[in-house]
Amino acid sequence: MNKLYGRDILRFFVLILVQVLVLDHINLYGFANPGLYIYFILLLPFEIPGFLLLLLAFLIGFGVDSFSNSIGLHTFATVLIAYLRPWVIRLAGPPAEYEGNLKPGIADMGFRWFFAYSMVLVVAHQLVLYTFESLRLAEIGIILLKTITGSILTLALIIVVEYLFMRKR
Repeated sequence: MNKLYGRDILRFFVLILVQVLVLDHINLYGFANPGLYIYFILLLPFEIPGFLLLLLAFLIGFGVDSFSNSIGLHTFATVLIAYLRPWVIRLAGPPAEYEGNLKPGIADMGFRWFFAYSMVLVVAHQLVLYTFESLRLAEIGIILLKTITGSILTLALIIVVEYLFMRKR
């Protein structure tokens, strides 16, 4: 169990660094900006207590906000998906599937489950992030375009990283 916590702590810091040093500087055609840092929230164990989940989401969102001058946008969006995560997990399958040492990744849950689970949370994150970034209903078309393109790019990166670091069982 200590090894798991060490890996999670390392993932926390690596994802913040990759996000602020590399990914925040990628903006495809002004619409797509990947948010790989939310991968940290997606991979937390099923049995993590709600308070700890929300606290970790706050910390990683705050870490990204601190380096990107985004005045709480990432923190809010990340805490929201952490709040939604238990419901998305319950909708994705029966609780019996989450017993034992299973982790919410492709290796344990399969591609289809992980893709659906990740897609819902990534789209929610991107929609909230771009809506609050704009705060103009007149820009709904731009918000939706940024949400779609950002979600596709983020989800693609998450899937690639998941396959790169996936452990075979």
